[in-house]
Amino acid sequence: MTSSTLSETVAVGQEIPPFSRQTGFAVWNRYAAVNDEFVPIHMDDEAGRAAGYPSAFGMGNLQWAYLHNALRGWMGEDGRIVSLSCQFRGADTKGTTLTVRGTVTAVRDEDGTRYVDLELRVQNQEGRTLTPATATVAFDR
Repeated sequence: MTSSTLSETVAVGQEIPPFSRQTGFAVWNRYAAVNDEFVPIHMDDEAGRAAGYPSAFGMGNLQWAYLHNALRGWMGEDGRIVSLSCQFRGADTKGTTLTVRGTVTAVRDEDGTRYVDLELRVQNQEGRTLTPATATVAFDR
């Protein structure tokens, strides 16, 4: 579905396609290399345990990136992210599968632009929300 088609057919209650990734040291190491974020709690199980987790755990900003990936995959190149806000409420430890899910909550047209509001969440494989989020995307018409 192209973005122009999407912008015409998007409706309240529509779900965006899920975006999933399994996490662990290899993923965190690549993310840390790109972002210079070699923090012991993300790299070392003992440091993660000392912080109260069963192992090292992933970066919150990696979940932030997954939210962006989910939105970009859904809206394509014609849409743009106007705002994105989230709260980090849980950590992903080694072997966690993270899935971003989202639902359209509002659609409105203003000055030749279609704005779409969404509620998003990053969940683990048990369905627990680790990172609730909201976003607004825009499609020029």
